[in-house]
Amino acid sequence: MSVGEARRARLAEPWESARFRRLRVAELFLSLQGEGSRAGLPTVFLRLTGCALRCRWCDTSWAFREGTWRTLDELRGAIAAYGVPRLCLTGGEPLLQPSFAPLVRRLLADGFDVAVETGGDRNIDDVPEGAARIVDVKLPGSRMDGRMDAANLARLRSGDEVKFVVSGRADYERAREIARGPLAAFRGEILFGAVHGELAPADLAEWILEDRLPARMQLQMHKLLWPGEERGV
Repeated sequence: MSVGEARRARLAEPWESARFRRLRVAELFLSLQGEGSRAGLPTVFLRLTGCALRCRWCDTSWAFREGTWRTLDELRGAIAAYGVPRLCLTGGEPLLQPSFAPLVRRLLADGFDVAVETGGDRNIDDVPEGAARIVDVKLPGSRMDGRMDAANLARLRSGDEVKFVVSGRADYERAREIARGPLAAFRGEILFGAVHGELAPADLAEWILEDRLPARMQLQMHKLLWPGEERGV
């Protein structure tokens, strides 16, 4: 069996055989969703360890390597114990660990609303049907735009969301080009946010209004509510 075939087998593994598999977890916590269409809603966050990208402004770089191994069965119970039927799977880059897929399928079957945040350099078709994919499309200011899997824009579904993190005018113009081009027919959410400490949110809002851009302006709620805190928020 090739490496690719083995990965696909693990992604598709049924729960009864996958439940004792493990994920390396950076943190698991309850907070308010700070971004996207679910902003403000109480949400359980499962942050997985590891990422192949190195965005210039990453605020979770500690999660590149820190983490503990936990079984899928253990995680299912720990997530349910919060009493909130909403999960955000994030990172790092959760799609790097194939065992995320059987856990997502099980939580969907349990009635959870599941959103998976991804940096966009992995094939988002690996995310099980029924979960929302929140795809961070990298712009030049991140210095990671060349690492994007461009085909992901054609893989989007109506329940997905696309996020642009904008550091300045050049980033905005590139995001506008994508929004009006490859994403012109996309029926999900298109989100624009400013890099914290680099671009004034009011400037980004003004550009969106000037261009009548069909995008949702967003602020990072957790940074307003808990300034200076990087973990557990």
